[in-house]
Amino acid sequence: MIPNPIRKVLSSIQEHRVRALLMGGQACVLYGAAEFSRDIDLAILADPGNLLRLRKTLSDLQAEVIAVPPLDPKHLRRGHAVHFRCMHPEALRMRLDVMSKMRGLDAFSKLWARRTTLILPDRLSCNLMSLPDLVKAKKTQRDKDWPMIRRLLEAHYFKHRTRPGRSRITFWLKELRTPELLVEVAQHHPRSCRRMAASRPLLAAALAGEVKEIANGLREEEMAEREIDRQYWAPLRQELELLRRSRRLR
Repeated sequence: MIPNPIRKVLSSIQEHRVRALLMGGQACVLYGAAEFSRDIDLAILADPGNLLRLRKTLSDLQAEVIAVPPLDPKHLRRGHAVHFRCMHPEALRMRLDVMSKMRGLDAFSKLWARRTTLILPDRLSCNLMSLPDLVKAKKTQRDKDWPMIRRLLEAHYFKHRTRPGRSRITFWLKELRTPELLVEVAQHHPRSCRRMAASRPLLAAALAGEVKEIANGLREEEMAEREIDRQYWAPLRQELELLRRSRRLR
């Protein structure tokens, strides 16, 4: 069941034909890895036509910018998020965050081509960022994202393990963050595991069933990704601080 405020936002996006991909907590809910999320996070196409359609959606939702930066293509293309608060009675206080460029992810056109489309009750169409892209997007310095990645992968594995297929096996070996499940996949598909061990060294421990070594390797992966994310955001945070100071001086 989709809560009414979220349904209102998604229906407005559909009505105005905005090219947008649901990501963040709401996407995790629909992929079966979270129980609830109040905010809506969108990846959008930052071209003039799509931004015009987005502005119509925001007008319908009575959405107001609540922080810097303003909605401007140059900020979106730099990788900033623009934050809104919806004041429409049917989506009151719903927070809506939009981005166009994200660390480690392809251009929007490729993300759109790989999207997952769900038809919700009442024929409401919802375009989600593909699960592999969502997992990449979640590799941040935020503590809450890493347990979510684990749950996303576990939900996907338990749903599809009886009919894996090559692409799913590759995905699990590349991304699973549960030691016991990595051992299970590795030992059921040893050839694929050996082939991928050069790009993910902890897979050698998975083949050997060494759960403690896998856990150590997972921590190292996480720490490395957190540091890359910190370095990526450092100059963007400086830009945001300059924008805040400039707004205060007006």
